[in-house]
Amino acid sequence: MIKKILKIVLVLIVLVLIGIWFFIQNNKPTYNGKLQLNDLKDEVTVYYDDIGVPHIYAQNQADAYIALGYAHAQDRLWQMELVRRISAGRLSEIFGKDMIKTDKFFLGLGIENAAKKAIQKLDTTTQAYKLTQAYLKGINQFIENGTTPVEFRLIGIEKEKYTIKDIYNVFGYMSFGFAQAHKTDPLLTNLKDKLGDAYLYDLGIDINPKSTLIHIHNPKSKNNIASSLTASVNDLLINSPVPPFVGSNSWVVGAKKTKNKKVIFANDPHIMFAQPAVWYQSHIVTPDFEIYGFNLALTPFPLLGHNRNYAYGLTMFENDDIDFYEENDKQSYKIRKETIKVKDGDDINFEIRVGKHGPIMNDFIDIIDSDKAIAMDWIYTKIENKMLEASYKMSHANSLSEFKKGAATIYAPGLNVMYGDAKDNIAWFASAKLYTRTNNANPKFILDGSNGEDDKLNFLDFSKNPQAINPPWNYVYSANNQPDSIAGVMYPGYYLPEDRAKRVVDLLKPKNDFTKEDMELMINDVQSSVVPDLIPIVIENLTKVNLTSFEKEAIEILRNWNGDYKSDKIAPTIYTKFLYLFVENTFADEMGEEGFQQFLETHLYKRQIAKQIKLRKSIWWDDITTKNIKENRDEIFTKSFHQTVAALENQFGNDIKRWTWDKAITVTHKHAFDKVASLKSFFNVGPFVTNGSNEVLNNQIFSINNSGVYEVKGGPSTRRIVDFSDVENSIAIIPTGQSGNVFSKHYKDQAQKYLNGEFVKMMLNKEEIQKSKDKLVLEPIKK
Repeated sequence: MIKKILKIVLVLIVLVLIGIWFFIQNNKPTYNGKLQLNDLKDEVTVYYDDIGVPHIYAQNQADAYIALGYAHAQDRLWQMELVRRISAGRLSEIFGKDMIKTDKFFLGLGIENAAKKAIQKLDTTTQAYKLTQAYLKGINQFIENGTTPVEFRLIGIEKEKYTIKDIYNVFGYMSFGFAQAHKTDPLLTNLKDKLGDAYLYDLGIDINPKSTLIHIHNPKSKNNIASSLTASVNDLLINSPVPPFVGSNSWVVGAKKTKNKKVIFANDPHIMFAQPAVWYQSHIVTPDFEIYGFNLALTPFPLLGHNRNYAYGLTMFENDDIDFYEENDKQSYKIRKETIKVKDGDDINFEIRVGKHGPIMNDFIDIIDSDKAIAMDWIYTKIENKMLEASYKMSHANSLSEFKKGAATIYAPGLNVMYGDAKDNIAWFASAKLYTRTNNANPKFILDGSNGEDDKLNFLDFSKNPQAINPPWNYVYSANNQPDSIAGVMYPGYYLPEDRAKRVVDLLKPKNDFTKEDMELMINDVQSSVVPDLIPIVIENLTKVNLTSFEKEAIEILRNWNGDYKSDKIAPTIYTKFLYLFVENTFADEMGEEGFQQFLETHLYKRQIAKQIKLRKSIWWDDITTKNIKENRDEIFTKSFHQTVAALENQFGNDIKRWTWDKAITVTHKHAFDKVASLKSFFNVGPFVTNGSNEVLNNQIFSINNSGVYEVKGGPSTRRIVDFSDVENSIAIIPTGQSGNVFSKHYKDQAQKYLNGEFVKMMLNKEEIQKSKDKLVLEPIKK
């Protein structure tokens, strides 16, 4: 009897395993075989290379973009679903009540409303529009005939076809993703009202013109409102299932500075990590067109790309394109009615007031003092969006001048667009709709919306934007730092400190024989050019009394450190812990705990670090919680250092050799199901140990904190190097894998290589491509 039961159980187990195997096989992307698609004129051949990149060979571009849409959807449909829903305020439909605040916020911004207006003005006769529709046809045919991603099944939602409005919503989320204005302007308003001008003066709100700038070369009581607004936006972004854009590096080295006398292009946009990875790689070849591109979900034309003739990429400009206004009681408004559908809950209906400065944020975000209406004036919703046209023109350019015309049509988000070509041209364009003010209003604060004086703007022609075309120093670069003066002034923005920019210049300036291998080392570089200058200031100004043996040993480790953030180093662990305690002991007493945590989520605190360490006199040094005592810089340094060593000894033990950086820093690429305990290990990729830190070239973005454990939230979303002396062997890497389908062999096959600083070839050679094991033939349906 027992044997019979065991046999039955064994048979059931085998049947279950067979069922699981069939389920997995049936839900994998189709990389081999033949498929028939509507609307194709001719047969299309798609070769999938060793990392899952589709190389699409078609007889015309319309067929190629149908094939791209199909290929993109079968690897990334779940990602497409998330990104189309966030700007449209539709996450609550699939995730329930936890996403209501996020949906309300994005509906309030008016991204979808702006998309509808832009689409009404589209010229449907253009090639950009026609190819976009072809791309959508490919996506929608996969929705009709392809497998349903497992995520759809787990949360019980039906697939819906996509429209051009969904594509525009992606551009809107990309534009908002930077979001530093929402974090910074209200915080500064709060600090100004609470503490006064003297405290803001030492914060260095205006960029120091002596810091490393991108040089231009063109040869032709509002406290409660502010505090709660900042906190609300921080909370929304932290809990968003779609990663925002945050920064980036790029440099293009001219032919005169390379060993082989041809341009070398490098780019690594910084975006918050998620799984699947942000970029989808593809290679399109037709008789009249070729591009190897990196596409965002639901975008037909790549924002990063290259072919044999030119390469382009981007970083975030970080310019200020959002203003906040406090409106008066007599303001008149239009009313916009919105509805949020909630999974397992009732619909939520609400109204948003829209005035001359934009939507009233009180109506869609938690603001404590509701008597004061705060409006948001955003370039993206204020001016017609042309990102679709811009991305088409940049990916289809036949010359530098044509490419520049595409870059000129980017209004928001502000982007540093980088360019290099086989004819030895290099260029950088700060692409955004820039403006000057007719009065002296400071846009870093909430402005007065009552009299019209603060909102008088003069928009600049693109020719006035920062740019450099074939500069005599033979390289261009961007690291999200402040560009040189624009229209005679330092243009306001939320720029990052000079750390990465200084490292780029330090490495590029003295050398004139760069190779692709040099670029590989540089793009993975983890050494700070700024920290080694700060460490001696800290050490020399510590109070050298009653130091323990651990403290003396820690000082020597810091003294001998070159700013290298490799995983086996001890100094990064000590310095990063000290940095948090130093910043906390300097600012938290005046800002309060909530304000201090908000401060740490801005670029402002990063810019302040080096300046504050160098300031012998500052109003911030005094600890206002200690009566009848006025602290100075040396006392803050000393207190912070004592606390650092004590905390690390408690955390890692009394053997200082074990305080290595790999024990403090970790990275996980999180899926939208990360908060579901039973699913997170299946869908997440990681955790891993990594090299790097904040504001080194291999920028590992994390929040400094008191725990001494730093969870990396973002970093290079791809690393790309295009060498025009050997363009067919250009290289790239992404953080996890090409596919977002958890059953695909390409779900995470690049993860370890990425961590190791390795690359894979971006294949252009047809003979090599045709040797790929995976070949999918798409045939037109015969009628």
